[in-house]
Parts: sequence; structure tokens; C-alpha cells
Amino acid sequence: MNRIAKLSAITTLLAASAFAIAQPTGYTGPSNKPAAAAGYTGPTSVPLMKAKDLLDKGKDDQYARLQGKLLSHKGGEEYEFADASGKITVEIDAKHFPAGVSIDQNTVVELTGEFDKETFGESSFDVKQLKVVGK
Repeated sequence: MNRIAKLSAITTLLAASAFAIAQPTGYTGPSNKPAAAAGYTGPTSVPLMKAKDLLDKGKDDQYARLQGKLLSHKGGEEYEFADASGKITVEIDAKHFPAGVSIDQNTVVELTGEFDKETFGESSFDVKQLKVVGK
């Protein structure tokens, strides 16, 4: 009987260990993709620009950083972004918003991405990374 109790205890411990290892860590909310790694957060050579300068002088597919506020959600992935110089439409995939962080029209964000210069129509900024700078 003592052997059966020991074997049962070992089996229970092994099962509990396997369950603990299988549990996800970090963000556990709804997602159709695995959670991304934190990524690089050090210095960058991507220039910090003003919205007006990007619209006036930017080249198609140019990488840039913008710092300002998301004023409103225009629908889908489109948001109206503004800094002291002006406004630009930005496209942000839901996966680029930090999990568990509220962002409203008063939150200062830094956007890194690619400028989509249009010959006809409205140019926009395709966001690849969103970082909260302050409230």
C-alpha cells in the first residue's frame, strides 16, 4: 500500500508540473497570433519628424518617427494623428497597441513606421511600432 501511495503522489506531482509549464505567461487576452517579443528598445537612426514636414518633404516608403497624439479613430485601422505642426492619417494594426494600456486623445505616443506618399489623394503613415511616451 505504501508503494501505491508513493507512486500516486509522484504521478500527481508530475501532472501538476506539466500543467504549470503549459500555462502561458504575459498577455492572455484574445488574440489570433502568438504574443510578440518585447523587441529592441534602444537608440534608433530613424529620424523624428513633424507631421507637416513628412507630408511636405517625405518620400514614399520613407521610415520616420512621429511624436504626438491620436486625436480620433476614423474607422478600421485609420486614426487621425496630430503634433504641433499639423495632422496626418495613420494606419495602426491592432497588434501594435500595447496590451493592457489605455490610449486616448490626451496620450502622447511615438509612432515608428513607413510613409505612404500618394500622388493623388491623401498620404498616410503606416505604423510598425507604437510606444506610449506620456499622458
